[in-house]
Amino acid sequence: MGRIGLPELVIIFLIVIVIFGANRLPQLGKGIGSAIRNFKDGIKDETADHKGN
Repeated sequence: MGRIGLPELVIIFLIVIVIFGANRLPQLGKGIGSAIRNFKDGIKDETADHKGN
């Protein structure tokens, strides 16, 4: 399996637009961003707990 190039990314992006609609893309991006942020914060808290003990 090769690398993902520009044509593949365009096709994936078009499929996402068709599935979710153009109006929901900002909401989807915001949700993914907050999920990643929460995950990173959770990892930081977990490593801080282990270093404190």
